[in-house]
Amino acid sequence: MTRLTPNSSYSLILRIHLPNEPGMLARAIDAIALAGGNIGAIEMVAQERAFLVRDIVVDAASEEHAHAIVEQVRAVPELKLLLAEDRTFHLHQGGKIAIVGKTPLKSKSDLAMAYTPGVGRICLAIADEPERVYELTIKRNTVAVVTDGSAVLGLGNIGPAGALPVMEGKALLFKEFANLDAFPVCLGTQDVDAIVETVERIATVFGGINLEDISAPRCFEVERKLQERLDIPVFHDDQHGTAIVVLAALENALKLVHKSLDTVRIVINGAGAAGIAIHQLLTAAGARSIVVCDTHGIVSAGRSDLSDEKRSVAVAEAGDLTAAMDRADVFLGVSRGNVVSRQMLSGMARDPIVFAMANPIPEILPEEAAGLVAVMATGRSDYPNQINNVLAFPGIFRGALDCRARVVNLEMKMAAARAIAGLTSAADLTAESVIPSVFDRRVVEAVSAAVQQAARATGVTK
Repeated sequence: MTRLTPNSSYSLILRIHLPNEPGMLARAIDAIALAGGNIGAIEMVAQERAFLVRDIVVDAASEEHAHAIVEQVRAVPELKLLLAEDRTFHLHQGGKIAIVGKTPLKSKSDLAMAYTPGVGRICLAIADEPERVYELTIKRNTVAVVTDGSAVLGLGNIGPAGALPVMEGKALLFKEFANLDAFPVCLGTQDVDAIVETVERIATVFGGINLEDISAPRCFEVERKLQERLDIPVFHDDQHGTAIVVLAALENALKLVHKSLDTVRIVINGAGAAGIAIHQLLTAAGARSIVVCDTHGIVSAGRSDLSDEKRSVAVAEAGDLTAAMDRADVFLGVSRGNVVSRQMLSGMARDPIVFAMANPIPEILPEEAAGLVAVMATGRSDYPNQINNVLAFPGIFRGALDCRARVVNLEMKMAAARAIAGLTSAADLTAESVIPSVFDRRVVEAVSAAVQQAARATGVTK
């Protein structure tokens, strides 16, 4: 059974009433440790002669683990558990974003300019010169985060309401990292034409469209149709954001093992939106030997069950994932947890590179791969080398909106990947540091600049 590392996504606050006697806090800590919890901050809430009340932050590995920690603390007779609060649920109470006005309304004159009658002059100015909508409204800094809720994280088809917390989170990341105003748009339909028509009708408000958590193959058609109909950037982050960050990390990892992209054998496990996009971008960057696998094994040209997208990446060889990984230099997992074994890793080429990006459980945990791989990356924040789309999409949209790009083309994606990779210098490049941290504030600026340069060079700016 996979043993997950406790992390803040399953974090608790335990408010504990303890006798004001030596050793009582140690009893609480021992109980938490016995249950396998990781202790964070400890704060004094109240102190009286006879008792103390303390808040203890504890990380767990799952909901079941969190429950076990709570029960272990409750079992200590001298302690009284007053509260056990899930910190993640607390953070989401009332949502994570809000609309805040930029203009104070403190007088009649303020109101007359911001709204009627003064706003009428602004409306007429835009009606006369439609391009002034970028100058006089929020359009130039606003992104729609659009989903149909059909492929949310690793949770599957949970619908638009279930998807809303993720879209809120995406909007929060846009604001925090790129100062872009993004808004979640969760659609109550999974029909391609209905999605396209809805987004087309609301696009007036937005400078860009970020498609999110739409299942394959629907996502390919939605993106293609919107790109044909709209004159603003349409970007499916699950495809292209993932591919961009993978390319950036892989180019740096290959430097460490002294191999080149055009000579290595690459296996991609997962033939959905991310897997297909990774194949396309790596091929454009120079990769020559890529094998894609799905749940039925290698995506082989001889199979009769292939979609158009899978057919575009099919190869002549056939077999299962084990066969595909034999003597492979690189494994890129965008599939599901625990599908790779140590034996499969041992059959790879010298100094293999493994990006196991399934969440929350990678295709193989770093602890299980130890000693067999030269560079290991995951999609998780509690291991080194996190492959996270937040390294790409804020800077891509910041750059695209700032230069009024009509699309996000291949050259812009390639430029973004090279900009991310270039932030890790040769001196800083190690097996545990092949890509910048998501909190590296240089990333958005570098990606934005590179994207704008590529957009202008390819003539897609207004």
